[in-house]
Amino acid sequence: MSRQPQASMFYVGWDVGGWNCDKNGKSRDALVILDTGLNIVGTPWRGNLRAAINEATDSAEWIGRLFALCNAAAPGDALITLAIDTPLGFSEAFVRLVTKLGTACEIGNSDTNPYLFRQTEHFLFEHGLKPLSAIKDMIGSQATKGMHVLAKFVPHTLRCGVWSDGMRLTAIEAYPSACKDSATIRGLQQPFGKLAHDDLDDALTCALLGCLFDTHPDKLISPGASVPASEGWIWVPKDGLPLNERTTEST
Repeated sequence: MSRQPQASMFYVGWDVGGWNCDKNGKSRDALVILDTGLNIVGTPWRGNLRAAINEATDSAEWIGRLFALCNAAAPGDALITLAIDTPLGFSEAFVRLVTKLGTACEIGNSDTNPYLFRQTEHFLFEHGLKPLSAIKDMIGSQATKGMHVLAKFVPHTLRCGVWSDGMRLTAIEAYPSACKDSATIRGLQQPFGKLAHDDLDDALTCALLGCLFDTHPDKLISPGASVPASEGWIWVPKDGLPLNERTTEST
């Protein structure tokens, strides 16, 4: 059953750039904020969030800085869903390797390598998508940036793939590339047209996923019981899977 949106609810999409993305003109942090009517709040923003991350002391300050960057009024006591486009965990096999020198079983193809990909990414490979690896695809900077924000501002794991500050901020992992074939997402994107940069378009997609997570979770694929909470989960629309066989829950 979907949860009815709160009167004071906002959806923040964050397309994550590297820690020093101010030196990268092609890929930077991008923010888009939507209200419950799916109206853009303030002005979409693109830059480097490193200073905001360092300067905010708690989740309330963090939220306030995100809104201020978008030239929007502070959200007061509103509930916030933050949908983040970067890996927010590493595989258990990789963590065992780097912390205990524990090895996995025989290593085969890249897309089945337990060090390079989490269960959520293996699931997407099995259904025709090609997710990136935080280990081998040069997005380690972005991944550590997103995980740092979780640890600092949203440290409580509610369930696999869902984090909370214990008050009003919820965070999930989004993946805009997995939404390109989703009629649901395309329908939600249509009124907005093309934004000023691809990073902003991705941030908008993240915000829309945050809204679906809050209001229509049945439209997203949920993790199965075997997925470790420590690895996290990529929330993607069910109708975004390229293969004909759709699944409502990972196995």
